[in-house]
Amino acid sequence: MLTQNLGFPRIGAQRELKRACEKFWKGISTLEELQETGRQERLKNWKFQQDSGIDIIPSNDFSFYDQVADHIFMFGAIPSRFNKLSSKLKNIDLYFAMCRGYQKDGFDVTPLEMTKWFDTNYHYLVPEFEKNQQFKLNSNKVIDEFNEALKAGIKTKPVLLGPFSFLKLGKEKSTDFNRLDLIHALLPVYIELIGQMENTGIDCIQIDEPCLSGDLSHPEQQLFRAVLTELFGSFPSIKFILTSYFDGIEKQIEWVKCLPLEVLHLDLVRAPKQLDLFLEKIPKFLTLSLGLVDGRNIWANNLQESLEIIQKTAEKIGTDRIILAPSCSLLHVPYNLENENDETNLPLFVKKKMAFAFQKINELVLLKELASDKPSEQVQKKLKNNTLVFKNWSENPAINNSKVREQVSEVQNKWSEIDRKSDFNERIRKQQKKLNLPPFPTTMIGSLPQTTEVRKMRRNFINGDVSKKKYNEFIEAAIKNAVNWQEEVGIDVLVHGEFERNDMVEFFGEQLEGFARTQNGWVQSYGSRGVKPPIIFGDVFRKTPMTVDISKLAQSFTAKPMKGMLTGPVTILQWSFVRNDQSRKNTTIQLGLVIRDEVLNLEKAGLPIIQIDEPALREGLPIKKENQTDYLNWAVKCFKLCSWGVKDETQIHTHMCYAEFNDIIQSIVDMDADVISIETSRSQMELLDVFSKIRYPNQIGPGVFDIHSPRIPDVNEMTDLLFAASKYLPAKNIWVNPDCGLKTRDWKETKKTIKNMIHAAIRMREAISPQ
Repeated sequence: MLTQNLGFPRIGAQRELKRACEKFWKGISTLEELQETGRQERLKNWKFQQDSGIDIIPSNDFSFYDQVADHIFMFGAIPSRFNKLSSKLKNIDLYFAMCRGYQKDGFDVTPLEMTKWFDTNYHYLVPEFEKNQQFKLNSNKVIDEFNEALKAGIKTKPVLLGPFSFLKLGKEKSTDFNRLDLIHALLPVYIELIGQMENTGIDCIQIDEPCLSGDLSHPEQQLFRAVLTELFGSFPSIKFILTSYFDGIEKQIEWVKCLPLEVLHLDLVRAPKQLDLFLEKIPKFLTLSLGLVDGRNIWANNLQESLEIIQKTAEKIGTDRIILAPSCSLLHVPYNLENENDETNLPLFVKKKMAFAFQKINELVLLKELASDKPSEQVQKKLKNNTLVFKNWSENPAINNSKVREQVSEVQNKWSEIDRKSDFNERIRKQQKKLNLPPFPTTMIGSLPQTTEVRKMRRNFINGDVSKKKYNEFIEAAIKNAVNWQEEVGIDVLVHGEFERNDMVEFFGEQLEGFARTQNGWVQSYGSRGVKPPIIFGDVFRKTPMTVDISKLAQSFTAKPMKGMLTGPVTILQWSFVRNDQSRKNTTIQLGLVIRDEVLNLEKAGLPIIQIDEPALREGLPIKKENQTDYLNWAVKCFKLCSWGVKDETQIHTHMCYAEFNDIIQSIVDMDADVISIETSRSQMELLDVFSKIRYPNQIGPGVFDIHSPRIPDVNEMTDLLFAASKYLPAKNIWVNPDCGLKTRDWKETKKTIKNMIHAAIRMREAISPQ
């Protein structure tokens, strides 16, 4: 029996890679310094896994930005708009230009689109394909990193995103072809690359095909089988490990079992029931990789349950055909639980039931030792301790709150009644009379730049180096300055800037019961952006209002409408590490009840507009269609629960970003938010096509600039985007706003871009008379 890892976190235990990248982007460090940081992080990861006893260690799971972007670059699928840049920039600079855009030296090139990696909060760069797309090997990264590990005495298995998923996860830049038809141009380049890998001495390769877990048409299954058969059959001396994750692949079993394949990986955390079918049907030469350790969540493995699965599998196929693994790459969990020592925010009884990447690696090795013929007394003692932790957890009164559970039951009994009092047309008339907004009203999504000064002040306050009085005075001054600036430039609906907030989910987790939080629990969201998800361990409730005082303060500085800013229940769920001992639906209802209390408090405090952000609604959509309807029904109801009982005059906004909306558009309509703001600038408003087809009835703010890129679009570009939007939507329903919050931008960029945005809105008012 062996152990393998599918991938390791890469931003660094203390976010070393984040800082190195950002210094390089700012021009205050050299390429050599950036590359050295990358080398150090890779070596630390490999050495830890080797020293821990992992048998098969991955390489090429590292990236300076995104693993899909790495493959785009490696296979020469660089969009044509970067052609002129390619002769000017070094490889790494061209790579970052693809990821972040490029605006200097007379060039102005938009970056690749971003969207969510399946149902995670990780964002990947979306490949763009043209009809006659050509592919060529453009990078030796995968071989270079294998050799780098080999030089350190560690033989690794390189990880490649498989050719089918690489195409499936991309998008066509025109409508007259199917990107999957490009497989005939792409597959020879994969074969060329693997041939070079074989010549280098690589004899084991992990092929990630996560799209195996989705709903595949019969032609797609046939193509998938043909592609993998040719790929694997071309290299009989290489051990291929085919991995899928985030759901089961039992629907593909009849053809997957026929592949010339050595090892098949199954995600048994997300889809445990698929194992029985594979144990019955797989051929005798196939080894199974059992994904038993949860790569998506921070909870410790129930060793006894995993042992029972291992033993059942061993009885069927023998121990020599078993590999123990995490369910997916450990990219989605923090580094090391040993870095957490704050029992005030992370109670010991919660910490005892947790495992980060380091601990999950150790769990794999421990499971291997427990499954051996004669586990040592020390190993058996660890099993007993693990069993005791799970027993104590189920009996802990801090987990379950009877009052909260009664409220959830009451809500479920009134499930069909959860709606706004009046329809949108009646509400919007009352709202417009109250707000008196101009056509193409301007606003921002919520956050304003979190400068070094803001972050330093917050850190000093948390560490006790600054008094609460001084901290509050600082935040009040920051809000007042932000409000004054917005009034000066002419924003119509203002935001307070969220200077008091660290993160749109973490902020609420810090104030709610049933949550715990970490000091160093960072995970990568995109590029250099890390988030520190809070931990939902018990029933959730609110002791006091969380945002009312700040929102009232901000509104007192202006006669213009100020938005109260909240995060919706599905997004809090998706962007937290969530308890796994009750349904996600019930946890979300608890969160919806909390946000509803806050909404009603904000309305009573005089806030005329309340924004309940749900950027993760699409992200939470189950991969299999058969599970999607139930999720969407309760997710939409939980959003509507938040505003259940507010007055017609109170305008409810929401925000969504970086997702494809085609498959959930009816659910977005059913949410019945008065105004929705969405990310559309990277797609040049193409995402609005689906809104036009269903004649979206409410108001909508299509983002006119991409906040994840440092480039500053001019007035003409934004005006063109708004004109494009007006072809999809009635002009009277269009708002003008950025794609997302401005937290990660600096003030110089923000002021210039928002000024351009306001001028674009004025041009639209002059050019189009909304009817």
